[in-house]
Amino acid sequence: MEMKKNIKLDNKIICDIIERESKVLDLGCGDGELLQLLTKEKNAQVQGIELSEKAIYKCVEKGVSVFHGDIESGLNGYPDKFFNYVILNQSLQETRNVEFVIKEALRVGERVIVGFPNFAFIQARFRIFFKGKVPITESLPFRWFDTPNLHFLSTTDFIDFCRVKNITILKKFYLGRGKAVKIMPNLFAHNAIFVITLRRMK
Repeated sequence: MEMKKNIKLDNKIICDIIERESKVLDLGCGDGELLQLLTKEKNAQVQGIELSEKAIYKCVEKGVSVFHGDIESGLNGYPDKFFNYVILNQSLQETRNVEFVIKEALRVGERVIVGFPNFAFIQARFRIFFKGKVPITESLPFRWFDTPNLHFLSTTDFIDFCRVKNITILKKFYLGRGKAVKIMPNLFAHNAIFVITLRRMK
């Protein structure tokens, strides 16, 4: 797939995951950059939900269909399995009720793509150990008093969550600085992307 070089790595990976002409819902879609990419590259039918009015204006400028709303209020307006994919990229750690948001995403989507910063990244560990301060890294650029993050999870934490909640992990991607991480991802990955679905009960 030919794409512009300035597209973020996580957006490239998510675009590669999603099949052509899929129905996609992006929860916390930000400025709509990913949805615009999916429309152009995959001819996807896309919708976004975003709380920030400033971000919504940017979505509109890009021609992206977006609704103003809080994803923690639920997705009652959508029937079960209405979308092929639901995206939660860099928004999960900012939600208060993680389990409810994921449950709703899995209800309306056949598959859910979850992306988040890895708080167990080695630079974060070093900052806590040697400086005794809350980590500030490339993937965690906020200070303790202005961070939007409410939950601080690692890749291992998310895998454990899926196991406990009977969620199947279909694919895993670990991201470093501009490239994939293959070795010890919980230590060396800046960010992670998981594709999940509900586990079928036998």
